[in-house]
Amino acid sequence: MNLPAPTTAPSSLQLLQQMQALLVERDQKLVERDQKIASLEQQLAWFKQQLFGEKSEKRLIENPDQLPLGEILQDKPEEQEAPTETITYERRKKSHPEDCVTDQGLRFTEDVPVELIPMPAVEMQGEDADQYEVIDYKYTYRLAQRPASYVILKYQREVVRHKPSQTLTTVAAPSGLFDRSFADVSFIAGLLVEKYRFHAPLYRQHQKLESSGITISRGTLTHLEQRAGDLLKPIADEVLNSCLESRVLALDETPGKAGRKSKGKMQKGYFTRSSMPSAGHTAGDTSSSHRMQSRKPPKRRWTA
Repeated sequence: MNLPAPTTAPSSLQLLQQMQALLVERDQKLVERDQKIASLEQQLAWFKQQLFGEKSEKRLIENPDQLPLGEILQDKPEEQEAPTETITYERRKKSHPEDCVTDQGLRFTEDVPVELIPMPAVEMQGEDADQYEVIDYKYTYRLAQRPASYVILKYQREVVRHKPSQTLTTVAAPSGLFDRSFADVSFIAGLLVEKYRFHAPLYRQHQKLESSGITISRGTLTHLEQRAGDLLKPIADEVLNSCLESRVLALDETPGKAGRKSKGKMQKGYFTRSSMPSAGHTAGDTSSSHRMQSRKPPKRRWTA
């Protein structure tokens, strides 16, 4: 009778080597899996930034599954007219404030320029015009907008010649806010108000100027803004000192991006707003960190 050959059992050293090989293989798979997970997380973060980040409003996303509006309206079945009934009711007339000039609620202050457009009656221009007379006027108001809100001030300065001495004299040019600058003080004030009150950046104001037919470089607008800010700095310092002297001080911190950190990246900073509720003063300061620098209030108090 043929008996099977006896098999030799693996030694403990061989078992240990096999276990070590399995552990090394498992560690390699875990490292590859972690790398793949990190790559997928990075791609997911990039897609979220594109969809919900700051540049999402600049991207035009085209959905191939979305049907044009015209095709949707063409496939819409015609609706049958439902039977209607006439219902009459009474309601109280809506009251308007006393300063309303129209029934629709148009109100404006005395500072708003009003242009009067006369509309003569046809009867006053015909052959029988002598048979009519104007006894009253009725006014209709419309809110309008002009293509440009800018105007060029052209100063006409006389050049006078003294006849006995034959010498010429010219009227001095009007002084401006800055030397050798063509910008009027009203233009500089409007530049700051448009940017900091109505949140219109300089590049939008530059586009508005171009659409109005006025050509000015964007660097000139930036330069005017900086020079005007230097003039307002003493006032801002006094407002901040007045806030720091108050008994109750309210602080608010808002993050924002300003300045270049590296190529393609902006520096992250913080705008700190401090206010004194009792007097209504508000001051702001910018910094690149959360640390607040200690500042001693001056002995002199400034109030607005």
